[in-house]
Amino acid sequence: MMSNIVWTIASSDSSAGAGIQADLHTIKALGADGCSVISAVTAQNSQTVSLVESVSDKMFIAQLDALASDMPAKIIKIGLIASIEHVKILAEKLAEYKASWSVAPFVIYDPVAVASTGDEMTEEGINEVIKSQLLPVIDLLTPNAKEVFTLSGHMLISGESLKGASEKLIEMGCKSVLIKGGHLPFLEEQCIDYYFDGEREIALTSPRLENVHSHGTGCTLSSALAATMAQSYFVEDALVIAKAYLNQGLKGSKQLGKGEGAIAHFGWPSDNADFPEVVLPESKVGYELDLQGTLEAGPGFVSCDTHKLGLYPVLDSVEWLEKVLKSGVKTLQLRIKDKQPEQVEQQIIDAIALGKKYDARLFINDYWQLAIKHGAYGVHLGQEDMDVADLPQIAEAGLRLGLSTHGYYEIQRAKQLKPSYIALGHIFETQTKDMPSDPQGLGRLAKYAALLAETPTVAIGGINLQRAPDVYKTGVGSIAVVTAITLADDYEDVISRFNDIMK
Repeated sequence: MMSNIVWTIASSDSSAGAGIQADLHTIKALGADGCSVISAVTAQNSQTVSLVESVSDKMFIAQLDALASDMPAKIIKIGLIASIEHVKILAEKLAEYKASWSVAPFVIYDPVAVASTGDEMTEEGINEVIKSQLLPVIDLLTPNAKEVFTLSGHMLISGESLKGASEKLIEMGCKSVLIKGGHLPFLEEQCIDYYFDGEREIALTSPRLENVHSHGTGCTLSSALAATMAQSYFVEDALVIAKAYLNQGLKGSKQLGKGEGAIAHFGWPSDNADFPEVVLPESKVGYELDLQGTLEAGPGFVSCDTHKLGLYPVLDSVEWLEKVLKSGVKTLQLRIKDKQPEQVEQQIIDAIALGKKYDARLFINDYWQLAIKHGAYGVHLGQEDMDVADLPQIAEAGLRLGLSTHGYYEIQRAKQLKPSYIALGHIFETQTKDMPSDPQGLGRLAKYAALLAETPTVAIGGINLQRAPDVYKTGVGSIAVVTAITLADDYEDVISRFNDIMK
């Protein structure tokens, strides 16, 4: 079984709102397994930090060695490192782990130097050592605006400055950057989190929350990223989950002392209102950030008039379409791969005619221009197709739109386009396509379906008659199948049994 172990290397917070305490709360709440290396002990309350005392070098090394010999981490999250010598030790140890462990750990660094109370917590001169020795072994750096300036010299004065600052930090050695935007001056009503890895830009926004307590937000966000990535979520999905976890914690925060209170820890986020919005290039914030691309939110697409699309065969020939239509199937898709438009046009014409003859919801995969030209019921697009297809033209033509997704990030992006349905996949290993993502499984599918209760959903990928009952119990409105029908000895009987499951 793959390890879900996360190490947090950070300081103890006697008020328990941040540091090791917040990290372990977060890691446990999100379902990963936490271990800790205490770098320093702080004496603090909600108003002030009165003392920061690093543990001895011997103790720091002993904790690292004890865990490395028995409980190596999938993800290592670093918080406050208060002494220069600890930075040097840690940089050397991380390089050793990356070189010698069977699976190199992914390292996240939240560069804490100043407490939320405003108290400086690190040794003078430490930043130069961090820049020269620690950053080159960091996979993801998670600074706020002040920490960006301290490390890179870049002031975040506009949306466009986020990319320049990130590029500078990557030049200094870290592999990727997430700039936390809770305090950015140029977006007054929105909190923005901006991720850049040298190639890919991701921006997420949430409404700025008023009258909440925020002690421990930086620790919690980076630990939430660590906990979700330890469970094999891709970084883009981890960003979405971590932000939702933070938002729900802020809403539940409370004051215990006379000063700033700490955020709450409630478990896996499930409320749509807590999830961030993915910034699209053709949006107000997208323009501010100068994001590349043409994707924009629109008025949405025509409804399928039901949330329960039922059995949804995905087929590669007109012959198969006709067979399943004669068996009473009402939702289906023609998916022909790797052909030029002129090679498939007649098949698309014939398929559309069949769909109309049997009054069925027939979707054409990918060939959206031909679907518009010949008056198809709908079009289905994958993630790559979304970025190049003319979505406004599809909407204006009155076609329905289905979109493929493979996780939280793609779901949040797709929701803004208001498609006719969202496909969730792949749920199990599949024989029909080489997939860029891992199988989602039933647990994740249930979470996705709950978030999309207001949108028709289709589960796809490796679903057969044996798996279908459990898939349908997750709350999806449709099950897409390929080989379960095309390789069946008696496809009509299989269709009938799938229909019985989804009654």
